[in-house]
Amino acid sequence: MYSQTDGETAVRLARWSMEVHLQEEETPKPPVPTIFSSKGGAFVTIQRHPGMELRGCIGYPDASSPLEDAVVRAAIMSCHDPRFPPLSVEDLGHVVVEVSLLEPAELVEVSEPLGYVRAIVVGRDGIIVRSGAQSGLLLPQVPVDGGWGVEEFLSQSCMKAGLLPDAWFEPTVRIYRFQAEVFTEMEPRGRVIRRELNAVHDGHRG
Repeated sequence: MYSQTDGETAVRLARWSMEVHLQEEETPKPPVPTIFSSKGGAFVTIQRHPGMELRGCIGYPDASSPLEDAVVRAAIMSCHDPRFPPLSVEDLGHVVVEVSLLEPAELVEVSEPLGYVRAIVVGRDGIIVRSGAQSGLLLPQVPVDGGWGVEEFLSQSCMKAGLLPDAWFEPTVRIYRFQAEVFTEMEPRGRVIRRELNAVHDGHRG
């Protein structure tokens, strides 16, 4: 489990990486604790403030490199998310940075497809859908922000992978779940908090 200090470090490191990349100006890197030398997966999400519209989200879920490297690379690449115009230096003061620190994913094994609805918890789990070379990932906060139940979450994850919404019924499709600890700025360059996603076990928001 990552501490509040770890989360603040991750967010500050992500913003520092974005600012150095866009301004092409070297500034002192925030101090990084030793836990960031361990391998870990991370996603960086950029949102417009105060409306919180998505502005970019890129990450590395496979924990194949040190966590520090994953955060830095995700932050830089999120500035160039192909779904949006490239982030500019002027944008930096009008966006908030959110970092998701990922736990390793596990295959969800079920005897029949509706078992996924019981096995996946909205507000706790993220989903990775894989079918052959196609893959799609949605972070745990996505269904919470969207007000989705588990079935909608599964369908949206399938579409993220370029599959039909009901592809999760297909026996060749593999569903993985993972957890993440999410830390975000309250305002641009502001205080960093841990997001509490409030897991809902029946797949519906209260």
